[in-house]
Amino acid sequence: MTSSELPETYRALRVLKDDSGIHAELQDLPITALPGGDTVIQVSHSSLNYKDGLAVAGKPGVLRTYPMTPGIDLAGTVLQDDTGTYAAGTAVIVTGWGIGERQDGGYATLARVKSEWLVPAPEGTDATWAMGVGTAGFTAMLAVMALEEHGVTPGDGEVLVTGAAGGVGSTAVALLAAAGHTVVASTGRAEETAYLQSLGASSVIGRDEVSSLTRPLEKERWAGVVDSVGGSTLAAAYASTRAHGSLAVCGLAGGSALQTSVFPLILRGVNLLGIDSVNCPIPRRRAAWNRLAGDLPADRLAGVMQVRGLSELSALAREILAGQVRGRTVIDVSR
Repeated sequence: MTSSELPETYRALRVLKDDSGIHAELQDLPITALPGGDTVIQVSHSSLNYKDGLAVAGKPGVLRTYPMTPGIDLAGTVLQDDTGTYAAGTAVIVTGWGIGERQDGGYATLARVKSEWLVPAPEGTDATWAMGVGTAGFTAMLAVMALEEHGVTPGDGEVLVTGAAGGVGSTAVALLAAAGHTVVASTGRAEETAYLQSLGASSVIGRDEVSSLTRPLEKERWAGVVDSVGGSTLAAAYASTRAHGSLAVCGLAGGSALQTSVFPLILRGVNLLGIDSVNCPIPRRRAAWNRLAGDLPADRLAGVMQVRGLSELSALAREILAGQVRGRTVIDVSR
């Protein structure tokens, strides 16, 4: 497809900064408004992550400049690839790389990115599934892979998932349970107990049951941890991880500070593993997405996913920041 055959305009949710403050509005834009890049994608779906909620709600610290189209995930088909890597019509997924933060992201019907950022959609999947997984599910898969690579196996003991009712947590619970682990889900929303058990959690505990642990070394309990909360929750989980256990750390909803000691590291050999989903190398991305297609098929994902429209994002942003969104929210950009 040549550039002359590309659509002349596209629809996008733009976050603006003007005399009235920072606010989001839907706009029709000329294709010339797309950012630089070598590949144009017809976006069909995006998703809602906590970071997206911050951006749409006008909170500082996510968007690097204004105006900006948020959305750190997108899925669709290639319209034009100047590098020749992908043929027109190829179904692709883009997560991370700074889209929706440093350059326009997925809350639009068109996107322009670098071809090296693309992951081909796994065979047998579609864009709704891909965005039902999204950055949250991709991050959860990276966390599970990291735990496995550091020796956490089914039968070793309980694996804790913090922030379990959120997007990362929900997916981590489902993935770990499917792999045969005994999963303990920690959440501040007791009303989500049945939901988390339906995903495979063997037990559900309150957030305070973890975060209230304050000693540098607590009684050993966890063989592994997937933490999407950070702050005092991470410090407590770290202090109560068993000898040679591992924690995969991938969030900061509960704070970015980590007040703790080196004791679990040097007295128990605990592994504190950072999960970077933004700049993850392409070979590992492909491995994670291909495994997700097998371990989290569409029928299993259906129970943790809702599909909403682009026009609903302002309200959804408020809900996710208030902790009122369960699981994953897929955004159909045509609605």
